[in-house]
Amino acid sequence: MLNIDFRTLNDFFLENIDFIIGSRLQKIQQPTRRDFIFSLRNNGESRKLYININPQIYHVAFMSAAGEARRALKIPKHPPMFCMLLRKYLEGCRVDDARVIENERILELFFEITDELSQRRSLCLCIELMGKHSNVILYDRETSVIIGCAHNVGAEKSRYRELLGGLKYIYPPQHPIKTEIPYLYKVLNYPDSVSVNDILDDYYSKIQEAVILKEAKAHLTSIVMPKLKKVKNSTDKIMALLNKRDNTEKYKLYGELLTSNIYRNCDYQKQIEVFDYVNNKNIIIDLDETKTLNENAQRYFKLYSKSKTTKEKSENLLSGLNIEREYLEALLYSIESADCLRDLEEIKQELMPEEKNVKKATKTEIFKTSIGGFDVYIGRNNKQNDYIVSKLAKDGDYWFHTKLCAGSHVLLKTNGRIPEESVIFECCKLARNNSAAKQPSKVGVIYTDAKFLKKPPSSPLGYVTYRNEKEILV
Repeated sequence: MLNIDFRTLNDFFLENIDFIIGSRLQKIQQPTRRDFIFSLRNNGESRKLYININPQIYHVAFMSAAGEARRALKIPKHPPMFCMLLRKYLEGCRVDDARVIENERILELFFEITDELSQRRSLCLCIELMGKHSNVILYDRETSVIIGCAHNVGAEKSRYRELLGGLKYIYPPQHPIKTEIPYLYKVLNYPDSVSVNDILDDYYSKIQEAVILKEAKAHLTSIVMPKLKKVKNSTDKIMALLNKRDNTEKYKLYGELLTSNIYRNCDYQKQIEVFDYVNNKNIIIDLDETKTLNENAQRYFKLYSKSKTTKEKSENLLSGLNIEREYLEALLYSIESADCLRDLEEIKQELMPEEKNVKKATKTEIFKTSIGGFDVYIGRNNKQNDYIVSKLAKDGDYWFHTKLCAGSHVLLKTNGRIPEESVIFECCKLARNNSAAKQPSKVGVIYTDAKFLKKPPSSPLGYVTYRNEKEILV
């Protein structure tokens, strides 16, 4: 990533100087401790000046609609104290003058205000874009006394320059300019027709979008992974118990063998040797010596009935756990493959529907493409997959999904036509490429008529059962 330099900042300022000077500061917002939005209006035009003092992506730019959407800025209900301070002094005032300090990445905006004593004061909003030392400072031009800072810098943080309310503002020490470093916006190789502001807005907003996307993915993954781990542990435990204690058929056999040997009058014995007609050999069966042979047979039938019930309950529980595991694995795949915040927002709504701050659900938008004159839809998450199955799929359409692997639901709309084999295979490739399957191994892709899909009651989003499927290796 490239950092903003003095010449780029200066060219940005010169490019926008006619709008900045004389503009009215209508609104001040501070989404986080490290970024600000100043809504400016001049000559009938409104723009949003975005200031970022994050040590990794510090910059300024007038935001376009696309840049603002990428940054996904959320305005808090209760603004920080420094934001309130800026609103008190600057909101509604005009920018009387502005400048970029020579050879420094410092932009200054000057305001003439009338204080609570009806006295005129000249204030400076100083925007310092200097890596980890980036800051926004408001100070009095006449006295140079600092009114407030986005980040206070005390003696314990800097031996050379303290930034605190009540202290005098001084510029940072000068450093030699490295003239061999080219302009930031020249290095990025944008077309000459693109303005410096648009370059800054586009370049940094895309970086911010990638960072936000990565953080959002990590957050959602941290929610899903413990649930998936818990489900897998429960499945392993139940499987181990079933494999270790599954004596259902043995108890049934013992009960039948004892019943067939009642005629021998072997009551009140510890053991009995009988012929096992299933395995074609003699075996010894342990008995309760306080009971008759018939009572021992009934005891084994009761054990059989109890074991059978336990086994059925365990298998039902395993079936539910497997459905939940598939659902969570599909969620993980959706999180990992998401390439925009909108998709992650849908997953967040699915995971945390009770969260108050979650945005209102928006209309589902399914990715659509065309193959051989047929429309094909691809689900990016469980919500979209569910929409494909429940709303878009009609009898005669073809549904595709990777076998035993998390992935997208792919739907081929036929509109009554019969697709060629080449179209079917291309849809299989789409399902393969939009799945958690790793290259270069071959993966089975199943497909079937949409009329053979069924969504079980109370099943999670995106889960379906199917029949009459065919399989193609891709």
